[in-house]
Amino acid sequence: MSTNANANSGAAAGPDSIWYTRCSIPTPLGIAAQLGWFEQEFAADGITVRSLQESDDPVQQDSHFEHTLPDSFRLGGAVPPIWARAKGQDTRVIGISWIDEYQAILALPESGIRSARDLKGRKLGLPKRVDRDDSVDVARASALRGLLVALETEGLGHGDAEWIDVPTGRKARAGDGDDDEIAGPDTEVRRGRGHSYTAVARALVRGDVDAIYVKDVRGAETAHLLGARVVTDLGFHPDRWVHVNNSTPRPLTINAATLRQHPELVGRFLQRVADVDAWARANPALALTRIARETNWTESWVRRAYGDTVHQSLGVDLSDTSVRGLTLFKDFLLQWGFIANDFSIADWIDPAPLAALSALSTPTRQAA
Repeated sequence: MSTNANANSGAAAGPDSIWYTRCSIPTPLGIAAQLGWFEQEFAADGITVRSLQESDDPVQQDSHFEHTLPDSFRLGGAVPPIWARAKGQDTRVIGISWIDEYQAILALPESGIRSARDLKGRKLGLPKRVDRDDSVDVARASALRGLLVALETEGLGHGDAEWIDVPTGRKARAGDGDDDEIAGPDTEVRRGRGHSYTAVARALVRGDVDAIYVKDVRGAETAHLLGARVVTDLGFHPDRWVHVNNSTPRPLTINAATLRQHPELVGRFLQRVADVDAWARANPALALTRIARETNWTESWVRRAYGDTVHQSLGVDLSDTSVRGLTLFKDFLLQWGFIANDFSIADWIDPAPLAALSALSTPTRQAA
């Protein structure tokens, strides 16, 4: 629901620009951007709403991981914002999106691995980025989490398997290995650098490793192309906590300074993101089309990776389930050294903007 741009006349003057960024995965922020809702919301204020993906400045681009740009919103994989917060970046979570997706442990049929219990004593592939060491290795964190959870479903642990590093990144000449790819109009160009699972898939085919972790449409495609066996279905496992990984759940973050100085602006942006839920439920076919455009995959692949009811999962909340999932994942990253400093998820969250929306009506909008 749009609010009056001048309703809070005593507030500090708004910024000239608002930035936003998201990943190449389904997000209500990405759908709202496609529908033109942010431009519509802030046009009368003279505020330019800019996608980080439109910037050619590498320093600005790094904000997707570092969250350093002022007046910027981010909705995507959880590893970078948790990592940035652990380093001291002053951000706040104002919503959480939970969209279950394809996550699987794969092995080749000839390996004899049919279930997670067969992973005992086998070689598990862990991507290791070799093209830069000044950021967090998202793909490695995701793979370690997925493989460990698979072992744990059978009462096994880290010491019950052999762990093999698989070099990834452009220096490895085998794809970027980045599990938190930035979404935007140049997605096809970026994907041309190499498939995210090229390196681990090659290692599996060569026999260097016996099993690998994959996720989302790219993971489903990898399984299909390899004719691989799904050893463990993590993404749609009956135990919800097995799903928890980089992209489940996904925090929506904002600079704390922006939230302090311009709470009304933050609330209006959040409202547009929240409106996607009702719109998608009322327009399931259009929602699927928009998700396919956002992820740069066909609708059939989107259904395969996210299920036939993905249009019912495009909301944001701060439910106990979402917060617990984010806490579990933060604790995992701390335990395994992906972040150096602990922090409180409860203190990171500011529930006020989302709570304020409950008093407002949210009429379903038509697609642009």
